[in-house]
Amino acid sequence: MSDSKPVIGLNCEFRAARKEAPALSWTTGGYYDSVTAAGGLPIMIPPVASDDDLRQYLSMLDGLVLTGCSLDLDPVRLGMERDPATRPMPARREDFDRRLCRLAAEMRIPVLAIGAGMQTLNVVCGGSIFQNVPLDVPKAMHHRDPVESNLRHIIDIVPGTRVDAIYGPGEIRVNSMHHMAVDQVARQFRVSATAPDGVIEAYESIDEDWYCLGIQWHPESETASALDMQVFENFLTACSQPEPAILKMPARKAA
Repeated sequence: MSDSKPVIGLNCEFRAARKEAPALSWTTGGYYDSVTAAGGLPIMIPPVASDDDLRQYLSMLDGLVLTGCSLDLDPVRLGMERDPATRPMPARREDFDRRLCRLAAEMRIPVLAIGAGMQTLNVVCGGSIFQNVPLDVPKAMHHRDPVESNLRHIIDIVPGTRVDAIYGPGEIRVNSMHHMAVDQVARQFRVSATAPDGVIEAYESIDEDWYCLGIQWHPESETASALDMQVFENFLTACSQPEPAILKMPARKAA
């Protein structure tokens, strides 16, 4: 048995060139630190222009983390009028992320999609999103605090799902920092968890041979619970196996 660690790809943030600075790609440390802590070897994927180059990158990976973004999907591309609360991410990033999602789904690479990554994957696979939860969801609870970064709320986990296997029974609270959210999940996904107001907080692939988990909260963030490392542990365990399945994790750790 090989002692090699699973190689996990991370897509990057992107900033276009400015008068005073060149174009820049980066990712926050929580993503690669979490992958490393869970036993993986992270590698950052720049927004390459060629699909052939992107396929070569993906062929080298054992898994892919679709990272979140401090900015939003462009609603105009989804046939919506732009809400004042929406701040679209650079076109190069969204274009690349869409291609990355499409190829990862085609190649059935194990995927953990976080925040905007979850939303992008759902859209690419045929689902839809709410542009602004406070306006689009009746009786919506707070999902983003413009002042405090440590907003948390309860999630309701669907029994028998991957999220249930990761966290087990009992009340779970997750961090929350979004105003967009998944509306209808794509046909190849099923809902794994919701907020009390019905907003979808997690989905997963209906194909048991494809590990794909999308979560709206941020387990890589400093505001995450200690329990959230189990999300990365579950993902890395799946990436170490030839045919990922729903993986039971050890007893819940103290928060």
